[in-house]
Amino acid sequence: LTVAVLIRSTQSCDLDQTQQGCRIDNGQCTCAFGCKSEFRYATKKECQDALKGRSSDICNRQPCMNGGTCTQVTTMPQYKCRCEGTGYWGNRCHRMCPKPDQLPPGTKFPHECVVI
Repeated sequence: LTVAVLIRSTQSCDLDQTQQGCRIDNGQCTCAFGCKSEFRYATKKECQDALKGRSSDICNRQPCMNGGTCTQVTTMPQYKCRCEGTGYWGNRCHRMCPKPDQLPPGTKFPHECVVI
């Protein structure tokens, strides 16, 4: 019996760098409180207007590979790929997760590849 736990990475930021905002996640507007860089739109209406225009949704280009989830962010390149649970890691989920014994000494194991 194997149990997999997905660990979602969260970007930490100083309290003065947080805000209530919205972003496009998998073609839907998601609003929450978090780091300013993670929420591109100030309001749900602004986010929904961007969804209607769709040309401004960089995730339409499908930059994430191997089943990774694309999320718009305010910092360049204006998207972030979430790779947890895919067996891949990297900024576009393009690197296959290594086995722990395959890592060179001193190399950190990618958190996206952790299976508990």
